[in-house]
Formats: sequence, C-alpha cells, structure tokens
Amino acid sequence: MILYGASGHGKVILDILELQGEKGIDIWDDRPAGFFCGYSVVAPQLPQTLESDKIIIAIGINKIRKKVVEKLNNSITFGKAIHPSAVISGRVKIGEGTVIMAGSVINPDVVVGRHCIVNTSSSIDHDCELGDYVHISPNATLSGNVKVGEGTHIGSGAVSIQGIRIGKWCTVGAGAVIIKDIPDFATVVGNPARVIKVKDSFDEV
Repeated sequence: MILYGASGHGKVILDILELQGEKGIDIWDDRPAGFFCGYSVVAPQLPQTLESDKIIIAIGINKIRKKVVEKLNNSITFGKAIHPSAVISGRVKIGEGTVIMAGSVINPDVVVGRHCIVNTSSSIDHDCELGDYVHISPNATLSGNVKVGEGTHIGSGAVSIQGIRIGKWCTVGAGAVIIKDIPDFATVVGNPARVIKVKDSFDEV
C-alpha cells in the first residue's frame, strides 16, 4: 500500500493500515523530508510503480485530494482504510480511496463515494448518500436520508436532521445544526445553520 501524504491526517490513516495488517507500506509526499512515523518518505514515483500497488491519498483538504487523484494514471487501483472499531452495516457501499476512522457508525443502505473521509466518531444513518471527496468531520451526525454533494466538508460536531440535501463543495461550520437544504458552494454556520457565503464555482472553493 502507498500512502500519499505525510501529514497529521496521514498519521491517522497509517495507524489504520497497520491495524489492518498492511505490509510494505510506502510513504510519498511532494515535499519528502526524512522519516514519518518511522517510515522513510520519498517523492511520488509516477506512474510506473503504481501498476501493482494500491494507493490512498492522505490529504485532508478535499479540493487538493481531488486534484491529486485526477493527475494520477487512470489504471491506478486505490485502496481503502477502515478502522476495526468502526461499526459499518453489511448493506453499506464504500467507494475506492475512502478512509473510515475509529468509532464511526455507518448504518444500512448508506452510499459513501470515492476518496471520502468519515472521521473519528462520526455517525451516518440509514439511506444517506455521500458524493466523492466528502469529509465528515469528528463527531458530526447525519440523520437518515441525507444527501451530501461532492467535495462538501461537514465540520466537527455538526448535525443534520433527516431528509436534508446538502449541495456540492459546501462548507458546514463546526457545531452547525442543519434543518433545511443547502445550495451548492455555500458556507453555513450556526444553530440553526444559516448561509453566510455562496461561491460561484469549484475554482473559488
């Protein structure tokens, strides 16, 4: 397994990979510097060395994670990292490149997209759908049948009631309480959550 990103977020994923029993883990970073958690860090070796190895992009910023994925060879196989303490229904679909941290709960008929982050002790209830590159931060809660668009970041401790639609590339502030739908590219904060800014496109994210 190759871990692309020697950062704090990478430390958490590396710990999960070790708990999964992964052997021969390589660490890549665009700015390699010495060792990372006892592993040597090297610059990315693209694309030849990826033909037989799985890779996880260990970058917490959704937009950057997407750009890194898109620059890699289409033939690459992406891995997954799922902490053994996570509680995940057998009826959940999890996309490639996604990481699920300790204590997370994902209930039946949830669909988690590609290269998502389901962070520590977050809760995703039945029939939710997460688009690609979504990040659900620690202790955030999505009630049943919530749809989250591509690239959206749900902040720590945020809560959404059931049946909500959250647009793509949104930012939901820590502790926000979402009781109505959120448009694409919006930033929302507070209880109840209110829109404080709406960007025009992905380029402005």
